[in-house]
Amino acid sequence: MTDTSEATPGQGGLKIIGAGFGRTGTLSTKAALETLGFGPCYHMTEVFNKPRAFAQWEAATRGEPVNWNEIFVGYQATVDWPGCAFYADLMQVYPNAKVLLNVRDPEKWYESVSSTIYQTSSGTSRSPLAFLFSQVIMRLVPNARHIRRMIQALIWEKTFGGRFEDKAHAIAVFEQHIAEVKQRVPPEKLLVYDVKQGWDPLCAFLGVEVPKDTPFPHLNDRANFVGNRMRQRMLVRMFQRHKQTHP
Repeated sequence: MTDTSEATPGQGGLKIIGAGFGRTGTLSTKAALETLGFGPCYHMTEVFNKPRAFAQWEAATRGEPVNWNEIFVGYQATVDWPGCAFYADLMQVYPNAKVLLNVRDPEKWYESVSSTIYQTSSGTSRSPLAFLFSQVIMRLVPNARHIRRMIQALIWEKTFGGRFEDKAHAIAVFEQHIAEVKQRVPPEKLLVYDVKQGWDPLCAFLGVEVPKDTPFPHLNDRANFVGNRMRQRMLVRMFQRHKQTHP
């Protein structure tokens, strides 16, 4: 039986459940969904300003019951971690939602995660700059320690079993997750999506028109992340000067 329903922007509850891991174009997808009217869209970046969410996600990571409606109140979509790790639970709570599975070449995905979020959130970086930057963030960013603890528990420990640095293992987890989503989600409710495909498949899946004269957003790619090293160096210098003047 084919599901002919369309996700309708502007109505209550999650309409779109993102099942793809981070570093698969999820920030671009968040921006695209919000452009199409399916906003706001939950993403790891949303967690930074929601102190209450840390305990809720940590409870979910431990397998304890949580109130998903409370976590996603006001949101129409979710992509990226932490939501992607609980896509199956969310399908039960929001049975009419469609599932969006962001995918990417596994080798490029692993390289991207290794050189970006793993460097700054795992506490095991071999890069002196990344290590110093993470220490600056711990001191200067509100709730940073809670965020790091949540990421450690949910992503590096629960998802990758503390073995993310084992490339073969991490890629196997990535590929197994994709296969599981394809098997679990009814085909009529699932879009396997690469952001390189742009607007057309996403709009067709959601039953909305392609935005006119609006380029597809491409945000937070690795080049931009690496380009932020200059900002990292500046923050490190500022932190070092602060320590010298405020011992």
